[in-house]
Amino acid sequence: MPCRGAGGVVELCVSGSGGGYPSDLTDEQWALVEPLLPPARVGPKGGRREKHPRRRIVNAIFYVVRTGCAWRQLPKDFPPRPTVYWYFTWWHDDGTVERVHDALRGQVREADGRNAEPSAGLIDSQSVRTADTVPAATRGFDAGKKIKGRKRFLVTDTLGLLVAVHVVAASIQDRDGARRPLLWARLDHPRIQKFWADQGFAGRLVDWTARILGRELDIVRKAPDQRGFQVQPKRWAIERTFSWLTAHRRLARDYEASPARSETMIRWAMIGIMVRRLTRKGPVVRSGRTPLRYLTP
Repeated sequence: MPCRGAGGVVELCVSGSGGGYPSDLTDEQWALVEPLLPPARVGPKGGRREKHPRRRIVNAIFYVVRTGCAWRQLPKDFPPRPTVYWYFTWWHDDGTVERVHDALRGQVREADGRNAEPSAGLIDSQSVRTADTVPAATRGFDAGKKIKGRKRFLVTDTLGLLVAVHVVAASIQDRDGARRPLLWARLDHPRIQKFWADQGFAGRLVDWTARILGRELDIVRKAPDQRGFQVQPKRWAIERTFSWLTAHRRLARDYEASPARSETMIRWAMIGIMVRRLTRKGPVVRSGRTPLRYLTP
């Protein structure tokens, strides 16, 4: 479809109805994201208009998040890599990504018949390996999971939608690393009265949450006779969120030099998940096996 770019130049914007990449936003999805982006930057005398349509910039960011490619490996049909990365850093620094994410989360909750603000939360952590480009000062060794890298602390609502995220070195204990995301969730979402967590968060963190935050941290423990994996009540939603995130190849391993940029990558992944959820026409159906067809000479 044609999009009008800078100076009235008409450029080709690929929609989800034909061509393009699977990570590109459809027309309906772009209509949800576009109003939430900040206005174009202009100088005191009007300045130069933006050269590339916003939709192509956003599609390029989603391409990186979904495929895991390096910024320098962006296909040539996207805007230049420095331009795309400049927008990524600009929207990170001025809080645009967080505002877009939070607005879409409220829409998803309302579409599900719930209040836009959650009243309960779940917290858990995930340790992931890091690339060799990640500074040594921001990574560590998780002795429990035998992983050298970083640890992601997520707070979600009961639908599995992201409420707060904090990325630290993997050597940080769960009881220590969970304090900051719990505090952020308490300040930004005062309706949340209770959090659920696994037994790795038991101990002094429960007392700290009650004494400092005035909220309840309920520990969901495994059954004494449990063998192997079993779905835990309440906590299964946040485990599903981790599986959503690791389906994005950029998040299967941490490549970001700054932990704050890692948090932004997680928010971009959740934005893509939520716009697809808001625009889907029915329940998701997995495609069946594709039969192997032999070509006849």
